[in-house]
Amino acid sequence: MSSHYLEDMSSPRQNSQACPLVRLNKALAQAGICSRRAADALILSGEVQVNGHVVRTLGTRIALGQDRVSVRGESVCLSQSPVRDHLYLAMNKPLEVVTTARDPQKRQTVLELLPADLQRQRPFPVGRLDRMSEGLILLTTDGELTLRLTHPRYEHPKIYHVWVRGRFIPEKLQTMRSGMRLAEGEQLAPVQVRPLRREAGTTLLEMILRQGVNRQIRRMCRDLHLHVLRLVRVQHGPVSLNGLAPGAWRHLHPDEIQHLQLIFNHQGNPR
Repeated sequence: MSSHYLEDMSSPRQNSQACPLVRLNKALAQAGICSRRAADALILSGEVQVNGHVVRTLGTRIALGQDRVSVRGESVCLSQSPVRDHLYLAMNKPLEVVTTARDPQKRQTVLELLPADLQRQRPFPVGRLDRMSEGLILLTTDGELTLRLTHPRYEHPKIYHVWVRGRFIPEKLQTMRSGMRLAEGEQLAPVQVRPLRREAGTTLLEMILRQGVNRQIRRMCRDLHLHVLRLVRVQHGPVSLNGLAPGAWRHLHPDEIQHLQLIFNHQGNPR
């Protein structure tokens, strides 16, 4: 085993003046991979390597600027700047649950589906899904990333599966692809849309949206006389439902977090 890191925190460390020692979970959090608690879970599951060796011992210290760390085979760029540990969660929002932190009408919120320890950290939903829509919603304590994910400048793709009933569907899909104007006056960008299957008078559509217009799919379908039977968001940028059951949640994988951060660091800050 390489001597570039220590699994026993009480052991003396040589060359510590040249390279500051930090706990492995803290280093992963400072790199924006996940929270310290989530980093501990990654370590215990054997998904973290230091200098090519799997590390499973909590409390392991590493030397910033000297040791090489990877998560699930992907190298991690370590930072010496302390940052707040953030939560990054994905949830499959069920029907009739609202995507707000509190609801004055006392309806169930997405936060109430989380365990108490996560609720206490006060994550907030990234964007919204209306009460009668289902599927992927991101929750985080990272305000900067939320701003970037919801800012219209970035046009990050969201993928939806939409079950509709109506006539002349191919012609109506072409209208969506060409860019249409809603009855309220908003001009929409072209939407990528294709039928996935048809059965019993119902058509399942896949729609990819990059524009942040409120209730866009329902309003497009309304104006084109398509009746929406079910609407499910299945992907937001690099994050997908990954088989989550309705009401279930998961921590984002480190590669998902890094992908989101790389995308928006490259694009710069919104103005």
